[in-house]
Amino acid sequence: MRLSLSVRYMVAPLLGAILFAGCSKSELTPEAPAAATALQNVSAPGFPEGFETGTKTAYTTGSVTLGSGSWTLNDALIGNTTSDAHTGTWSARVRNSGMLSMNFDLTGGAGVVTVGHALYGTDASGTWELWASGNSGSSYAKVGSTITSSSASLSTASFAVNLAGTVRLQVRKTDGSTNRLNFDNITVESYSGGTPPPTGSKKFLFDASHAETAGNADWVLDVDAGVVPRYPTPAASGITASTPETYWTAALSSWGVALVKLGNSVENLPSGTAITYGNASNPQDLANYNVFVVDEPNTLFTATEKTAIINFVKNGGGLFMISDHTVSDRNNDGYDSPAIWNDLMTNNSVQADPFGYSIALTNISETTSNILASSTNTILNGSQGAVTQLKFSNGATMTKTTGSQATPLVWQTTASQGNTNIMCLSSTYGTGRVVCITDSSPADDGTGSPGNTVYPGWTELASHAKLHLNASLWLAQQQ
Repeated sequence: MRLSLSVRYMVAPLLGAILFAGCSKSELTPEAPAAATALQNVSAPGFPEGFETGTKTAYTTGSVTLGSGSWTLNDALIGNTTSDAHTGTWSARVRNSGMLSMNFDLTGGAGVVTVGHALYGTDASGTWELWASGNSGSSYAKVGSTITSSSASLSTASFAVNLAGTVRLQVRKTDGSTNRLNFDNITVESYSGGTPPPTGSKKFLFDASHAETAGNADWVLDVDAGVVPRYPTPAASGITASTPETYWTAALSSWGVALVKLGNSVENLPSGTAITYGNASNPQDLANYNVFVVDEPNTLFTATEKTAIINFVKNGGGLFMISDHTVSDRNNDGYDSPAIWNDLMTNNSVQADPFGYSIALTNISETTSNILASSTNTILNGSQGAVTQLKFSNGATMTKTTGSQATPLVWQTTASQGNTNIMCLSSTYGTGRVVCITDSSPADDGTGSPGNTVYPGWTELASHAKLHLNASLWLAQQQ
């Protein structure tokens, strides 16, 4: 990632110095990973609800206008003390048998609903439930199980409401004790009675759970008030052929908006959400998506996460891997993205070197036209145009494992087209597909969160958007 027009830099904890920072051949037709068909894959208008708009400082019953609409808070307030658990600045705090009740109808129904919940400070555990009404609040029915909150850190509970038509929701504290609970980041998927996405539509999940917004980075689709929501806002349903990338606010918004214009759906995987594969209770389980995009992870994947990611690919999923250069540790935890990706590929319980390459610990800046000559490779010559150049502004390189299935696509300017000095490649594993680019600058669209300085690599070279979109469609098996 380039941090300014002339200089980009980063504090490297291991060296304690200021460094310049940056930031397939196989044509298998693998079986796509399972995708949810009962969801509309669009966030309900006004959601996620993060309680960042509106003021209510007393427990007395009263209504407050929040970002999603008017809510009645009974034995509840909106707090931001050091004991309140929240993802932004504020969260709801409920005591006794208090409730959070919508005073408006969701006209697009409600599919999966998630609620962030935690104990307030050192209070003891408490229980709560989600209730739904299909008749504008005349009557309610409990949804799913009673949830026990037992941690002062936010956890996410998921409920399959799956009601079409008009829907209202309530969060009810049920233990009746004076112990207080916090609620935050309520998400609602619209629902249309099981109508699947349009024919050919694929689901793309962009990771935000591994410090992709650390430091000066902004490698997500959208950031709202410092929080990365599951569904970028405004809703993707409002995107038309003429919608600008500034519709969302983050460095990958151009990429996301472009995918939606091509008929696909996109989501973020928010911080604190688990990376799983085959876990039916997780609404963002990788089995519900076709492509997983991870742009410059800054924390190590856990053993469970590595197993999930590799098995996702093995069983037909697409993985878009992006790294930065060596010594680019944005969150000062001792690991940068090349080390994190290499750890995934060498230190997992599924298979060593599953994709047939490693990321070299290098730092290069150059524009190259050293592209694989192939008129049939759809990553380089796909529906989004021909790729003729690639520019790195401090990125790493890759080395292909001799004899592996990896296909180098772009090399450094003066390199021979062999197994080293690779800047972009594709690979396959099982019935799935992988693409890797070892610099985050080409995906950076130059529009990030307030206070972040990013650079418009996406538009710097016409080939950058073509490469990322062609690769995305190849990973999704759309070309």
